[in-house]
Amino acid sequence: MQETPFCLSVGNLLSYSMSDSNSTDFTNPSTFILVGIPGLEAVQVWISIPFCAMYAIVILGNFTILFIVKREPSLHGPMYYFLCMLVVADMVPSTAVLPKMLSIFWFNSREINFSACLTQMFCLLSCSAVHSGILVAMAFDRYVAICDPLRYSTTLTNPVVAKIGLALVLRGVMLILPYPILARRWPYCRTNIIPYTYCKHIAVVKLACADIRLSSYYSLAVAFLVTGVDVFCITMSYTQILRAIFSLPTKDARLKTFGTCGSHFCVILASYIAHLFSALTERFGHNMALHFHVLMNNMYLLVPPMLNPIIYGVRSQQIRDSLLQLFTH
Repeated sequence: MQETPFCLSVGNLLSYSMSDSNSTDFTNPSTFILVGIPGLEAVQVWISIPFCAMYAIVILGNFTILFIVKREPSLHGPMYYFLCMLVVADMVPSTAVLPKMLSIFWFNSREINFSACLTQMFCLLSCSAVHSGILVAMAFDRYVAICDPLRYSTTLTNPVVAKIGLALVLRGVMLILPYPILARRWPYCRTNIIPYTYCKHIAVVKLACADIRLSSYYSLAVAFLVTGVDVFCITMSYTQILRAIFSLPTKDARLKTFGTCGSHFCVILASYIAHLFSALTERFGHNMALHFHVLMNNMYLLVPPMLNPIIYGVRSQQIRDSLLQLFTH
């Protein structure tokens, strides 16, 4: 049977690692080695340019959203508070990954401390769970605003919004905390080389020379509790929203009402389509080269956070007007 490019790339990396470290005990590794983009080491400096540009857009765009919401009193409402939470949840993962990725590309600094690796993994997974929960909270915000507008100001008060945000953070932390705890307890005796630019959970798990079925089962349970339940809640919210919109008497009223949740709907599509594409590529893309997997994972960390402030900047009239006022002054 002919070996796929993905398997060949992984096999070459593991062979190199074992030949280079036969005399080394990895039971409790102090460091891991991040390869970067396997097979594209010669052009990693050039690849860093678009990644730098995207990260600059992420930081500039999201900080602009935060600054405008803080500066403009008319934006001090539940929808924009949830947007600020989403912005922070977007920036943390890319900030946790990009500096180390660029140090690999520019300075060939591939080592990462074991504890730092687990911390990076925890940040990525917990922020992903928090991000998904915030999308649900924003869908609930639009549901109350459109389906029960008279009770909107009494339902989503500032203390309620703060409690929702705290609950989402606690949910993300509590669900993801077992990942690094399990990873720290396992012995590592195969290799300490990770064929990615960051500590991806599945890549770290595969290095353990122990039964990792518990981690696999727990990952499936978390995927159901987070992504499955959140998508269901968002779907139910938008089902009710669309029913309320289509019951309006005129076309103009329907378009105007739908426009109030258009930005959120676009952000949901950008987030979950990118997540679905990444998951499908990981699950069924065994015939694809390893460097393609690595590039897609990096794009997944950067593209949605880059698009979100652009979407809200273009589609939200209040943010657009505040931004124009800022540049005018």
